[in-house]
Amino acid sequence: MTFSYARFYQYPLILLAIITLSGCGYNTFQSSDEEIKAAWAEVLNQYQRRADLVPNLVNVVKGYAAHEKDVFTQVTDARSRVGSIQATADLVNDEEAFKKFIAAQGQMTSALSRLMAISENYPQLKADGMFRDLQAQLEGTENRITVARNRYIGTVKEYNITVRQFPTNLTAMIFGYKTKPSFTVENEQAIAVPPKVDFGAPAPAQTPAPQQPVTLPAPVTPEPARQ
Repeated sequence: MTFSYARFYQYPLILLAIITLSGCGYNTFQSSDEEIKAAWAEVLNQYQRRADLVPNLVNVVKGYAAHEKDVFTQVTDARSRVGSIQATADLVNDEEAFKKFIAAQGQMTSALSRLMAISENYPQLKADGMFRDLQAQLEGTENRITVARNRYIGTVKEYNITVRQFPTNLTAMIFGYKTKPSFTVENEQAIAVPPKVDFGAPAPAQTPAPQQPVTLPAPVTPEPARQ
């Protein structure tokens, strides 16, 4: 049996490489990347669930408010824009495509809000059982979207911290790991403007009305007693 010095040194080097990669965050990148994929897949799932509700919602509302054509057109166009973007796991690796997708979803949210507001003007629509069921489904989906977005934001935050901080940033540069885009506040420029608070001019102090002089009756002079 021959002894190979090359093999003797090979195993320690492999062990050292494993320890080094583990300590520098390589394994963290792998697990974080999988968490992001799972979180993003749930976001897409809930957005698709919402898009599937749109045709039924539009048809029910049309039955009571057929003349609200502008709103129907806005909802249909918004859904078309969302569908035109290929929603895949790779979106999180393309910041520009990610922004377009989020912008399209924001337009969908706005259009759906206007569609649901129509029901306030049509009591019969609000009383329709199918409409109430679709409304409940939409509200539940919006809540799920919020939860899924928050989970994605959290996982991306942890991943991006790992990409930027030392010494794991060295591993990121070696293996080409880059920060991933996250959700931002919609209409960020608008909310950055401080609100104007105007309480108006102070109300003028009220001057009490002058009291009217009170006229007292003239005193009655007693008649002299008769003799």
